[in-house]
Amino acid sequence: MRKPDADGSGPLRKLENKAALITGAARGIGEAIARAFAEEGALVHVADIDDVNGARVATDIGGVFHRLDVAREEDWARLAAAAPEIDIVVNNAGVTGFETGAIPHDPEHAALDDWRRVHAVNLDGVFLGCRYAIGAMRAKGQGSIINVSSRSGMVGIPAAAAYASSKAGVRNHTKSVALYCAEQGLNIRCNSIHPAAILTPMWEPMLGEGAAREAAMKAIVADTPMQRFGEAQEVAAVALLLAGDEAAYMTGSEVTIDGGLLAGAAASPKVAD
Repeated sequence: MRKPDADGSGPLRKLENKAALITGAARGIGEAIARAFAEEGALVHVADIDDVNGARVATDIGGVFHRLDVAREEDWARLAAAAPEIDIVVNNAGVTGFETGAIPHDPEHAALDDWRRVHAVNLDGVFLGCRYAIGAMRAKGQGSIINVSSRSGMVGIPAAAAYASSKAGVRNHTKSVALYCAEQGLNIRCNSIHPAAILTPMWEPMLGEGAAREAAMKAIVADTPMQRFGEAQEVAAVALLLAGDEAAYMTGSEVTIDGGLLAGAAASPKVAD
């Protein structure tokens, strides 16, 4: 149960009087996290390369929009000048490598430039985001860093090797950041979230419409024990937990949200006669 406000007028929101930065917040999971944090009282800094939708989200939730290419160090420097202190950073921005169409991303045929482009956003962007976060949280000596990795960071993906590699790097770097902050005597926690198939705009080009869409959706989640896509709001709920004081003893942890996919088979093996 939430504690009452100081004047006893109502419940205290979980992120009251906290400032949060969320990258890739113009749509999808990032937008859902931004809205959830704002509802719980945070001043949300919405960061994205999508000016139109980023500004729309910021306006809707009473936040602040920053144009930020997470792979560009100079963009982070400008952000650090604009927002020198922060309580929560969610490194959510990411790419699959297939944004411009179907190109080879397997270990044999992937082009080095394409490999590097995915890592620049997904892994370099998280490195820069964590570095910014530590600096912006050091004055208070506390804060929460949440890195959005993926189920693909825990298993191999033959047709998306760069994506899987970059997300595995995010998983491991999260633990390095958590240990570093603890060694520094800072109460700055760093945890990672590992979503599987979450129904966001990223999936739309692959789903189609009508009956074909239903068939495509069923095929994609056929191996998922819960037999459905996850929702962005469900990932936001996990981020909210990690951002708040309830998770004060969690750092270096990874939270999987995948409908049971990594747990194993949904059905028990048949016993041989």
